[in-house]
Amino acid sequence: MSDYSGDVVQGGPTAVRELSHLVVRKASVSEQDNNAYLLTCVQTGEQLLVDAADDAPRLLALMNEGTGWLDAVVTTHQHWDHHRALPEVVAHTGARVAAGADDAEALPVPVGELLHHGDRVTFGNITLEVIYLRGHTPGSVALLYRDPDGVPHLFTGDSLFPGGVGNTQGDAERFASLLTDVEQRIFDVLPDETWFYPGHGADSTLGEQRPHLAEWRERGW
Repeated sequence: MSDYSGDVVQGGPTAVRELSHLVVRKASVSEQDNNAYLLTCVQTGEQLLVDAADDAPRLLALMNEGTGWLDAVVTTHQHWDHHRALPEVVAHTGARVAAGADDAEALPVPVGELLHHGDRVTFGNITLEVIYLRGHTPGSVALLYRDPDGVPHLFTGDSLFPGGVGNTQGDAERFASLLTDVEQRIFDVLPDETWFYPGHGADSTLGEQRPHLAEWRERGW
């Protein structure tokens, strides 16, 4: 996995990270540089998609870069740019659908798994821990994979990016809620080596971002 950078562009090739038990495939699927992540269980071949954000043909091709079928889709939050391809992907694959309980009603398909903080999402032999991060939307979730042979891997949607937390539209209460959740539920409990994968743009590590937490709180966004 040493050659994985996480840098992808719309229409470009997939970035692939091979772990001992999990393969992570990252693709940019929109002009907004939305990231979609296909996770493949090495042992069973079962797959999970994080955010069917756009461009269903590209996502279905991404699925075929793995094992060719899809077990589940998790939508990280309710914003339209993260689920534009969800109806077509679900109709084509029959995959089960999961999302944060407080965002589920806003999605364009029925949500079979309502996620809460501390829940688990499983596919094949892989378990993802659900972390609620309230503020960008009421039901935003991050997904944590604790690699038994390496560092943790965290899929943060639009709640955490290199350079700050997600947009809270200038709402001080929402910003405080989001940054507090990010601090207490991510930075306070996970090591600096944790690699995180956001809903747009480049990846980063918690260690690279940790020195800036006070700066983020001071600036208010």
